[in-house]
Amino acid sequence: MSTPALATAAEGATRIILVHGTGHGGWCWYRVATLLRAAGHRVDAPDLAASGIDSRQLRDVPTFEDYTRPLLDALRALPPGERAVLVGHSFGGMSIALAAETFPEKVAAAVFVTAFLPDCTNPRSQVIEKVTVSDWMDTVTDAEHVPASVFLGPEFLRHKLYQLSPPEDYTLSQSLARVSSYYVPDLQSQTPFSEARYGAVSKVYVVCKQDQAMTEAYQHTMIAACPVAEVREIADADHMAMFSAPAELAGHLAHIANTFSWSCSYMVKYPRTCSFGDNDQQSTKLHA
Repeated sequence: MSTPALATAAEGATRIILVHGTGHGGWCWYRVATLLRAAGHRVDAPDLAASGIDSRQLRDVPTFEDYTRPLLDALRALPPGERAVLVGHSFGGMSIALAAETFPEKVAAAVFVTAFLPDCTNPRSQVIEKVTVSDWMDTVTDAEHVPASVFLGPEFLRHKLYQLSPPEDYTLSQSLARVSSYYVPDLQSQTPFSEARYGAVSKVYVVCKQDQAMTEAYQHTMIAACPVAEVREIADADHMAMFSAPAELAGHLAHIANTFSWSCSYMVKYPRTCSFGDNDQQSTKLHA
């Protein structure tokens, strides 16, 4: 797919919420958020718990739901009838999946940017457990910490995540990166995400072809297990696409937001055409 130009926000365009990955914070979206806002899009980039400038320490955030709560609270606070496009990067894919499971009626689309994409069949933890990283290098883990902790080492970041990103953004990460967790035991204890809720939310996957951590092959493996509405690709993006290809990524996100804005407007006008519930057997229906 060719890269779309950065589209100006359509009338009534949905809010875009950018969700960071492990060890990062809302700060990592500064380039993309600036581009989108300049084009008129409404953008939020929250810090998840114990991330970015959130004052909590990891020990204060024992469960994955606790970690994701800032995103859940942001959706809960949306005005009635308003929906958001959720964009999850890396481990942020798990957070937007939980948000879609919890508030499917508030999610216009879930966009996974070289992110974990769980399905509705297997344990929630499976996509994390099956990822193969050839060398974690100087990354430090502590299985005895509650929750089990991980700190992505500077050499790992430089060579596996930021290898195509500007050096100033890598330097920024060295000042702001924090200890985090993948919450694997907690996710193992949860039932799979449901077809009726998470499964009913429209999904788009953005493949980053030069990712050295979440490889292109593994991204496609997850897509095959959890079909999405659309797959987009960025040829020269490393894992940190918001730094290595910010204009291209922003262009894709602007186009996606505008594409899904019409369905949000329709739902406000005709709310009975769509429902989410434990007994729903199919995805959202929108009738022209």
